[in-house]
Amino acid sequence: MLLLAGVAGCESPAAVEIGPPTVRRIVLETVATGLASPVLLTSPPADPRLFVVEQPGRIRIIDENGARAQPFLDITDRVGSGAERGLLGLAFPPDHAATGEFIVDYTDRSGDTRIERYHVTDDPDIADPSSGRLILAVEQPFANHNGGMITFGPDGMLYIGLGDGGSGGDPRGNGQNRSTLLGSILRIDTRVEPYAVPPDNPFAGMAGARPEIWAWGLRNPWRFSFDRAAGLLFIADVGQDAYEEINVARADAAGLNYGWNVMEAGHCFSSQSCSIHGLTLPVLEYEHADGCSVTGGFVYRGSAVPTAAGLYFYADYCVGWIRSFRYVDGQAVERMDWGFEAGNVLSFGEDANGEVYVLSADGVVRRLAPATLETTTGVRSRPSSGITTAATATGIRARRAR
Repeated sequence: MLLLAGVAGCESPAAVEIGPPTVRRIVLETVATGLASPVLLTSPPADPRLFVVEQPGRIRIIDENGARAQPFLDITDRVGSGAERGLLGLAFPPDHAATGEFIVDYTDRSGDTRIERYHVTDDPDIADPSSGRLILAVEQPFANHNGGMITFGPDGMLYIGLGDGGSGGDPRGNGQNRSTLLGSILRIDTRVEPYAVPPDNPFAGMAGARPEIWAWGLRNPWRFSFDRAAGLLFIADVGQDAYEEINVARADAAGLNYGWNVMEAGHCFSSQSCSIHGLTLPVLEYEHADGCSVTGGFVYRGSAVPTAAGLYFYADYCVGWIRSFRYVDGQAVERMDWGFEAGNVLSFGEDANGEVYVLSADGVVRRLAPATLETTTGVRSRPSSGITTAATATGIRARRAR
């Protein structure tokens, strides 16, 4: 059995330095302002509309004039919002164009997670708030680590991210407990109501384990995403006291244990030594001297910025940097810090064409765009130790409860 003797005995994937200056030039282009805590942007398949989720409980459509005043959906009357709670996720099924259905993830007035199904009215730009039907409810023992990301995978199944239930250090041991849904990514079939467990889920039919679980050992997978071209799943898991991490696995890799709370990123947690037998370690991590709360993003698969193709973009909420890497042969290579000034990055977004968006606490939605000759700021590469634009951690991303 392989043992890791504390932090010193574990080689850090973050040891690779941020790369040198490059000829790539990318800017952030503002597409909407005035939003209330935008925490996700997405689009239905093959649909040009942009839908942005506001934490207090609204979904709004962004068009060429910015965010529309009339919400697509308003369920603020049932959402418990504040800090890490609120309307946190939105996913459109592959057949949305035919059914008009979509799914949301939110915390209710009691602080518990609800996954619900809604549908549009006769106007496809307006949803019916009375149409909600419960898919899954999960009790949350504490106010933080709610996860909240939901998305349909390349297999048509719905994937749901749940944190370990909160507090600090996982006091109830949920991360390594397969009999609870907490601390996991779930995979369910929503083509039947309320849902079905796919028979090829890794723990389907196994005694003592919840059959909905696809992956486990997660602290708070605030954002995860599928790379539509490479068939990979990227999971950004918010750390505890010392490290932030990003995990990458094949989209069809079932039953992976990402280690929390045996490990925090690639390091033993709360003990001098630990076994990594059966654990999947991150491909990238960084220390809290370099940030405090990772915000996961997307692999760029759009057409507006061809030089960004295949790069995974992510951010740190507290410090404000935006970085990227390319995943090659199990390694995070071509690591870049882009020098963008986007404030506290709450989340990223991806539209139907693979374009990537950045959502900030200042209520602004920005899009990755190519620099022009008139652009005075593009990419600036800087070492992680040189980042000095630290911001006060407040709101949904102030997540350092111990």
